[in-house]
Amino acid sequence: MLAPVTETDFGEDELLRLNLESAALWPGFAAELEDAAGMPTGYSADGALFVAVDRDDAEELRRLHELQRSLGLESEWLVPSAARAAEPGLAPRIAGAIDAPGEAQVDPVAVVAALARAFEEAGGRIERADVASLDDVDADQVVLAAGAWSARLADVRVHPVKGQLLHLRTRDGAAPIAGRIIRTPRCYIVPRPDGRVVVGATSEEKGYDTSVDAGAVHRLLEAAWEVLPDIWELEFVRTIAGLRPATPDNRPLIGRVDDRLVHATGHYRNGILLAPLTAQLVAEALTQVAA
Repeated sequence: MLAPVTETDFGEDELLRLNLESAALWPGFAAELEDAAGMPTGYSADGALFVAVDRDDAEELRRLHELQRSLGLESEWLVPSAARAAEPGLAPRIAGAIDAPGEAQVDPVAVVAALARAFEEAGGRIERADVASLDDVDADQVVLAAGAWSARLADVRVHPVKGQLLHLRTRDGAAPIAGRIIRTPRCYIVPRPDGRVVVGATSEEKGYDTSVDAGAVHRLLEAAWEVLPDIWELEFVRTIAGLRPATPDNRPLIGRVDDRLVHATGHYRNGILLAPLTAQLVAEALTQVAA
């Protein structure tokens, strides 16, 4: 998800500024990347609905909407009938929703593949090597972009936060389950243009464990079903567990540290969203030294 508005939280003004700045870069970034790589990124800007399933959710989301409006963000509170008119597949018992029309999405797997191809087309070379520290890297300039493993290579306050998610698929001939991103306080549902549907995600402090457990699958499916009942009809494809690189204040570490090292880590839940801005800042740091 490229969702700076619905990701907004209290006390994270600086992170919001970064997220908004990077989200504004995404349309041009996606177009340039697709042109350079000759591959799609899955970028689409269809908006998002943050749905209150019950009254407790509605109180929570009303407070969030007030925060969004106070920050000048583009969002609108929809009464239940208006939310269901926008997305007919929503459960009849919902208690309202925040409409964030500017939210977007990309396919992270497609983005990484396109970046790799564009890099190689530009003359870059990708190699894999096992290193125990940055001293093992034979380079004048090093960008630390090792995600949740960054603290194993350098003195940075980055730790892994496990996230489990589900991949479902709309059956042949069936209508899309939704036309935009659907969120609740307990899950998100991202319908892809090709019929895939992503349901996520847990947030667990379990070190470097990447196993999938039955309880997480159950909780995610139940949370998705209570907002989109037709989720039951989708094909179950697979489960995934990954590790988010988190910092103590949830803000990423981006920029030059010393004459050799540049940080690009600690993005937590917003790695894909912050990709264009991170790339821009890292490129500036590297070229300034070269100049």
